[in-house]
Amino acid sequence: MARVTVEDCIDKVENRFELVLLAAHRARMISSGSPLTIERDNDKNPVVALREIAEQTVSPEDMKEDLIHSLQKFVEVDEPEAEAVPVVPSSQQQLTQVNSVDDSAVEFDRMSEEDLLRGLEGLVPPERTDDV
Repeated sequence: MARVTVEDCIDKVENRFELVLLAAHRARMISSGSPLTIERDNDKNPVVALREIAEQTVSPEDMKEDLIHSLQKFVEVDEPEAEAVPVVPSSQQQLTQVNSVDDSAVEFDRMSEEDLLRGLEGLVPPERTDDV
């Protein structure tokens, strides 16, 4: 292919603006030392980038992802997922679990009526205000 035109690449990358962005990004990658996927043939980096796109030796989708990554200023760090929340049992499962609980394992604090009355006598009612 002696000359590369936009028409040679437009069927690989449909949007002309996106084609220019991808070709420019690939040309910068070549300038920074990225290996060529085709013969240079005395062509400059933008022409080599267009030829690579036209001959499909580089994936436009991969270049697009690489372009996006190179333009990002803040890269989000993947945090480990929090532990899964236990599944809430349905009402039928809850009934089954309640019926299967061993009553001997459940303990209650026992209080006599006298202890309860003494506790209630010690409570002080809140002060009344005229605002209410």
